Amino acid sequence: MEVRVDARGLLCPVPLLRARAALADAGASDVIVVLATDREAPIDLAALAADVGRGVTVTSADGVWRIEIGAGA
Repeated sequence: MEVRVDARGLLCPVPLLRARAALADAGASDVIVVLATDREAPIDLAALAADVGRGVTVTSADGVWRIEIGAGA
């Protein structure tokens, strides 16, 4: 299942905190998709993904980062 976190317009650490909360509620096979405009978000969320043993994919379009935190192992 895909869980979407819309953190556009919010500055870190808010996107990180919302992603962490979504991960706490997510199942092992869920993918967390964070939409963010803060340029620090990809760095912070990649570190979070590594800490919890999940992969991360980062793309950007029109000033919005799309950070996908993949399913857990």
